[in-house]
Formats: sequence, C-alpha cells, structure tokens
Amino acid sequence: MKPIRNGGRKAVAFSIACALMLPMAAWPELAHAQSTPKKTAAREAELEARVNQLEQQLAEVKAMIQAQRDATTQATATAQAAQTQAQQTDEKVTKVEKTVAAAPAKPSFTTAPGVSVAFHGFINASAFSQSKGYTFGNGANAEYPIPGTGGRVNDSLSGVDVRNTRFWFDFTGAKLNDQWSGGGRIEMDFFGGFNGTGAYSQQQPTPRLRQAYMDIANADTGTTFRIGQMWNLMFPLEYIPQSLSHIAFPLGYGTGVIGWRYPGIILMQDLNHGAQGVKWRFDLAVLEGSWNGPGNTTNYLTAGNAGFKPQVEARLTAKGGNWQAFVAGHYSKLDLHGVDGATITPIKSNITSSAVELGGLWTPGNFILKSAVYTGNAIGQIFGNLSQFGDIKDKGGYLQVGYKFTPNWSAYGTYATAKPNTSDVLRWRAANTAGLLKNRQNALSLQYTAGAYDFSVEWIHSNLDSTTTNGLARQKTSANEFTLNGNYRF
Repeated sequence: MKPIRNGGRKAVAFSIACALMLPMAAWPELAHAQSTPKKTAAREAELEARVNQLEQQLAEVKAMIQAQRDATTQATATAQAAQTQAQQTDEKVTKVEKTVAAAPAKPSFTTAPGVSVAFHGFINASAFSQSKGYTFGNGANAEYPIPGTGGRVNDSLSGVDVRNTRFWFDFTGAKLNDQWSGGGRIEMDFFGGFNGTGAYSQQQPTPRLRQAYMDIANADTGTTFRIGQMWNLMFPLEYIPQSLSHIAFPLGYGTGVIGWRYPGIILMQDLNHGAQGVKWRFDLAVLEGSWNGPGNTTNYLTAGNAGFKPQVEARLTAKGGNWQAFVAGHYSKLDLHGVDGATITPIKSNITSSAVELGGLWTPGNFILKSAVYTGNAIGQIFGNLSQFGDIKDKGGYLQVGYKFTPNWSAYGTYATAKPNTSDVLRWRAANTAGLLKNRQNALSLQYTAGAYDFSVEWIHSNLDSTTTNGLARQKTSANEFTLNGNYRF
C-alpha cells in the first residue's frame, strides 16, 4: 500500500473526530425521546443502529491506520536493508581502489597542460621476389628497373622488407590565444638506410624523419598555418594508389606520382567554411628550394638554395559526398652557378621549374577510382622527369581502379607512366649514364582486411625505355616483382 500523504492523514483524523462527536450530538435527542414515550422505542432502535454504523466505520478507519503503519514499517526495513547493502558496496569499492592504487601505474604521456598526445602507426612486413635490380633500391622501394639489365638473367633476388613500418605522434589542444590553437605531428619510418655495411647491417634499418610540423588554426574562420617539414602540394597525399608493399615509395612514384617533403610554411584556407554542399579549400605553400647540385646536397649549397628562391605552390581542392578533386601548380627558379657562383654552366645558367597537376578520387558503390595527371618542366626535385635533373619537359600520370567484393576482400589494378622529352633528356644527360626516356608500371593486388590487419599478394611489372650509356642507342628493360604483405595498424 502506498503511504498516505499529509492531506490524506488530515482527512482520516477529521473523519475520526466527526465519528466521535456524532454520538455526543445524539444525547439531546435521547432526552427528548424520554419526554415522548410513544417514540422512545423507535428512536432508541434508530440511535442504536446509527451507533453500530459509526462503530463499524471507526473500525475500518483503525484498520486503515494499522495497514498504513505496517506499510511504513516495511518501507523502513527495506530502506535500512538498502543502506546496509550500499555500505557494504562502498567498502568493496574502497578495497578495490586501494588495490589499484597499490599496483604499479601504466606508462603514460606527459606534455604541456591541455595538450593531448596520440601515438599511431603500423607494422609492415613484405616478402618479395624480383627478376631484376631496381632504381632507388629493392624490395619496398623498387620503382623501375636499372637500365641495361634486360638481357641479364642473374639479377634475380628475394628478401623480406620491414622498412615500411612507421609511427607518428599527433599533438592537439595547444593554445596560442582565444582565437588560435593547434598542435603538430612527428612522423618517422625506417628508410634512412642501414646501420653500416657489414654482414648484419641489412637487418638493422635506420629510422628516418618524414614529417615534423606544427599547426596553428582558427576554428571560426577555417584557417590553418602549417610550419615545418611536410608533403608539398604537388604530392597527391589523399589519392595515393593503394598498396601494402609500396607505402613509403608508392606505386608509380617517379612514374606518374610526383611530389616530395620539404620544410616551409603552408596556408590552408576553407573557402566556404561552415557552408553546406561541396567543400572548397585553397592552399598556398612557400617551401625550401632544392636541386641535385652543383654543391653539397646535404648542406644547403645546391642551385635550388642559391639566393632566396623558394618553391611556391598552390592547390585548390573540392570535396563532395563520394568524390574529391584538386588542381595544383608549382613554380621555382634555379641558379645553376650554385651558392658560391663559381660553377661553370655550359648549357644554361638559370632554369625555371614549373608544373600543373590535376587529380581526383571517386567511390561509386563498391568501386574506388584514383587518378592524377601532370605536365611540367625541370621538376626532378619533386620526383618528376624520372628523377633526372635539367631543363627537361615531362608529362605523366596514373590511374588505379579498385573494387570491394566484401567488407574484407578487395582487388586493385594500377597503371602509371612518365615520359620526359627525349631531346631534353639527351641534352641534359650526364656523361656515361643512360638517359631515361619512358617508364610504364602495371600492378595488380588482392587484399584481405580484418580489423586492424591487412594482407595482400601483389604483382608489379615495369617497362623502361632508355638510351645506352653513350646516348647513341636505345634499349628496353623490363622487370617483375611479386610480394606477400602483412600490415598491422595501431
């Protein structure tokens, strides 16, 4: 029974009072009845019946009061039991907290107040078999074969490469003032070479700094300044062909995929910040100049570092529901006299480096399409011209088509090509070296993904056209690479 509220209790008390007073009100009637003998018997019977009725009502009220008392007693007992149980629970929690406090603490990141640190990356292993030796290196950074090995059969090799393994720290929450905040990233992999040249050095890859930058952003205006070393705007970072064997050196890198990491500053501005529909963003970058000489390439003494002649780039990006596209441009000036101005330049003293690139991503249904094309001049420093340096015109691009059969299984086909101008290559070809004229790369892969794990089997085939080392004859070199790959993301 539910407890009777204060109003209900007052009503009960009033009823009892009324019941008690009613018999008293009946006494004058009894006196009057004594003076009227004829009506005495009937009146007494009526009064007796009335008294019996009132006594019955009083008994019911008493029963209700007793029931209320019983309910109150039961509720009190229940509350006391709940309080006892809560006290016992608190005692158990206190014991657990003391136990946890006594246990050794887990390692944690500590940094500036208000700044959050996230540690991410992946562990990658690639078992490979190649029919030829490759430019840039073998295994995970094989892109196109070393020219002139087409007729040789003893260049086959195999191994296991773990250098794609990468980790990075993301920092967020740093405050500049009330309007500006930001963070940064430090990113490394293991393509920094090997630890020495001895018999055991191949199993000791050296860490390499990839990116190290800070962001200063205004959330109200959609403005971000990125300062440090990061990918330049010509590198199609969000459109790179999918591969588990070629990650740091993507499929088609130097053969349709151009770009490199440079120190500098990038302004990123949302053009319709907060609006609905297609998202537009404009990026503008001023980056360190670079070239392959003529001075020291690791001490800022190249033609790209002579004077204050940075690389200037811009990019416009549009993003829709299942698509995005970009157009980017590059410009820089190169002084081939070098920093000291003493280098003799028999061909040309100054070069203008320029390029335009167009690319995009589209995911209709289960399909995945990625592509980019470019045309440029003197862009060896951003992996154009098949990494040949000079006043060389170049054009190239790539296309990848993927299809997801299930949430776990997918397949990808990739084609990439680059074709520098033959006359320019012959003119700027270094003595006793082969001039690279054209490369085509084809790749097929079947990939299985489950949770944080990825596995794939991939085949990469390259066809390279080049000159002989004396520049007089032409030659073709083809090579194949088969890989079995495993990747764990964290």
